[in-house]
Amino acid sequence: MRKALTVAIVAMLALSLFAGGSKDAAETTASASKGPSITLLNSKGEIQTALEAMAKTYEKQTGVHMDVISCGEGEVPYTKITTMYNSGNAPTLAMLDPTDVVGLGEHFALDLSGEKWMEENENMVTRTADGKVYGFPFCVEGRGIIYNADAIEKVIGREFDPSSIKSTSAFADLLAELRAKGMKYPVFVAMEDWSLGAHQLGYIYDTYDGTTDGSADIINQLKAGLDPLTYDRYNQFIDTFNLLVEYNYGHLDPLGVNYDEGCILLAEGEVAFWSNGSWVWLDLVTGGATEDQDMGFLPFFLGDDEDDFANNGMQAGPTKVIMIDRIQATAEQQQAAKDFLNWLVYDAEGQRQLVEECSIIPSSANNTIPSASPLGRDMVNKMANGQSYPSVFIAPSDHWSLMGASMQKYLAGRSSKEQLASELSSYWKNQK
Repeated sequence: MRKALTVAIVAMLALSLFAGGSKDAAETTASASKGPSITLLNSKGEIQTALEAMAKTYEKQTGVHMDVISCGEGEVPYTKITTMYNSGNAPTLAMLDPTDVVGLGEHFALDLSGEKWMEENENMVTRTADGKVYGFPFCVEGRGIIYNADAIEKVIGREFDPSSIKSTSAFADLLAELRAKGMKYPVFVAMEDWSLGAHQLGYIYDTYDGTTDGSADIINQLKAGLDPLTYDRYNQFIDTFNLLVEYNYGHLDPLGVNYDEGCILLAEGEVAFWSNGSWVWLDLVTGGATEDQDMGFLPFFLGDDEDDFANNGMQAGPTKVIMIDRIQATAEQQQAAKDFLNWLVYDAEGQRQLVEECSIIPSSANNTIPSASPLGRDMVNKMANGQSYPSVFIAPSDHWSLMGASMQKYLAGRSSKEQLASELSSYWKNQK
């Protein structure tokens, strides 16, 4: 695995850290609870309220108070955590992207290789070169093109069979039919840099061969000077993304629509498709979606080979990882943090809240509570039936912002396929 943290940044952080226990909110509330007080940095904004409720339940059961600190909308988790370390106020637990745990883990996190929950997560953890595990796989998430079958059937006048769409051309035909029958712009395209730069562009890495090692391989080739225009997956991605842009509901001002608007449009059936992931369900509920709606996933199609794994399944794997601080947390806080992770895995109420309240697909094999989300259920079924690939690409923390900005220019029609390829190539060459 490539590390996203440079040696220079590690050195800067290490010099600025305090060796004592966590302070501020954690210490000021400790006296009000029966046990130690800990903090959790949350980088999944859509479950902030659910995590706060979970923290209250956990305190009632164990006496351990936990403050849930939100990573602000659009704020890079890596920037947030490094800032907290520099201020001497590192969270006891930090929910981060796998990239960040790979980079930060060996410098700032506890080795969790011997924890009990490893028995249920052996195939979900990311190990460093020396075999250590620095993070707990909090959730499994998958992404593809979300469909609203009710909206589609209302327009085309027949039952929609998602399994009949197996290629970019077949998807194009469906979009054309929807337009011809009255739904002129059946797709919502989110304009946020993190969506474009990570969830969308990320397909060119994750579909190299469907493995995380494979995504690292193609990234290394790009660093070595591979021209994206000669890479099939880049060209296939652009073809499909162009389709999404052509049928984009926000075509008049593609950078003027926001994520919340997409949730309402898909929930109400004003659009039929949104390239997104299982994590969006709680936001869709806020937008008016209900559990009985017929929603699920199509693959993000890449080309017209119906036997291509990318056209038969969704990317799915552990996308958020929790590490425990070993620099500023006390031994008591570290143990409380370890206990909390085991509570998520083994306690019945912890399991329930994770699935039913947070709408999470759990990584732990022993948690068999069915998802209340139609997106979660569809993704779990696809994973069980071999219709998924596990790659989770590892990129530097600025990838989503820099390449997201490049994707925004492309979405707005202010750059070409060739210009986007050039910016992508320059980005990776500068990572040497």
